[in-house]
Amino acid sequence: MGLFDNLKDAAGKAADLASQHADKLDPLVDKAGDLLDERTEGKYAEHVDRAQDAVKKALHEQSTR
Repeated sequence: MGLFDNLKDAAGKAADLASQHADKLDPLVDKAGDLLDERTEGKYAEHVDRAQDAVKKALHEQSTR
């Protein structure tokens, strides 16, 4: 088993864990977005908000599969 196989396996496990705990990850996504807004002085707030929504949607869609 090579390095890329190990990485692929680890990514799959991480995705499974994330989908199982999507509701617990929402506040972390919000916190990361808030930190990014703070560091960029709100310059990219609209983009950050869209990215936060997309991440949350993906997490919750993954959890229903």
